[in-house]
Amino acid sequence: MVNSKIQAAEENLLHVYNRFPIALDHGKGVYLYDMDGKEYLDFAAGFAVSGLGYGNQELSQALKDQLDQLYHTSNLYYHENCGAAAEALNRVSGMDRIFFTNSGGEAVEGALKAARKYAYSRKSGRFEFIAMKHSFHGRTFGAVSVTGHDAYREPFEPLIPGVRFAKFNDLDSVKALVSDKTCAIILEPLQGEGGINLATQEFMEGIRKICDDNDILMICDEVQCGMGRTGTMFAWQGFGVKPDILAMAKAIGNGIPVGAFAMTQKVADDSLCAGDHGSTYGGNPLACAAVRKVIEIFEREDIVGHVNKVAPYLEKRLDELVETLDCVTLRKGKGLMQGIVVTKPIAEINQRTIKEGLLVIQAEGNVIRFVPPLIIEEKHVDEMIEKLKRALS
Repeated sequence: MVNSKIQAAEENLLHVYNRFPIALDHGKGVYLYDMDGKEYLDFAAGFAVSGLGYGNQELSQALKDQLDQLYHTSNLYYHENCGAAAEALNRVSGMDRIFFTNSGGEAVEGALKAARKYAYSRKSGRFEFIAMKHSFHGRTFGAVSVTGHDAYREPFEPLIPGVRFAKFNDLDSVKALVSDKTCAIILEPLQGEGGINLATQEFMEGIRKICDDNDILMICDEVQCGMGRTGTMFAWQGFGVKPDILAMAKAIGNGIPVGAFAMTQKVADDSLCAGDHGSTYGGNPLACAAVRKVIEIFEREDIVGHVNKVAPYLEKRLDELVETLDCVTLRKGKGLMQGIVVTKPIAEINQRTIKEGLLVIQAEGNVIRFVPPLIIEEKHVDEMIEKLKRALS
């Protein structure tokens, strides 16, 4: 059955994904099941999306109720969920104003436009961006333009002008690129696709100071590392370094397509206004119902507190792999966004983990990435380690 479904997909879909040979059917908790009933322990969470795991009945019921009521309107009208979701996201993110999108790439695109408009409104003549090497910000032209991977950029050049790349965690390299044309600096506090690279406290504070001293905006892309994954609701809060613009998506909807970019009131007062930006589906009632309910569950169940309880155990078990297996050389990351550097081919390891009933994904630098649902328990960590050991043997 699985093979027939895979064949049907291959015959009709554009081949832009290196898909695993699995046809999934349903999920429950931290497990996924294929169409033949095989169980997979999921330590990928749909690229850090399914923070609450699968089959959360409270969230499902909220979505079903909203489907019966209303799931699309024009953004010319208000609806209750949009206002409630915006209030909740601003409260937990520490920002002031928010714009809903359909994805993380769109959130980054909007953040870049807001930064350009802020510079335009102030008649500063600034238009350039400083981004980081090994960064990943999405697939749209603006997002690809600030993504620090040649493989993602080169096939689509020329991209938008005025983007310069600094070394991550190297303040001197950032300072060397700052000019009177720089309007914003964009970075991920914890790079995901780029290899699970965590910003240092010094780097975050240094970027903030550079921005403050030069009337430059600081943009944090927390599409992957936000929403509780690093042990605070958003990663910037763990550093105590607040950005001017914050991009988010993925786990804020637990799988329902939704993203957002938020900003301080200072930026909102001097950037995008009516007619500057829009989205037909962004902020629709169904997506906002998901955001509203996800945040309600996160706060009531203290998901962030749970992350801080289980993450040290995950780190401990991964450190044991570094100590005991020659093919594992380094662990890095924060919270429930971890990675290990391995010397064996990742593609080969993926094939073996699938056979073991374990789903993981890779990142740059021969890194196995662990971004499981935030509801995992220590027993799931133990199960993952045993399956991974066999796959690495």
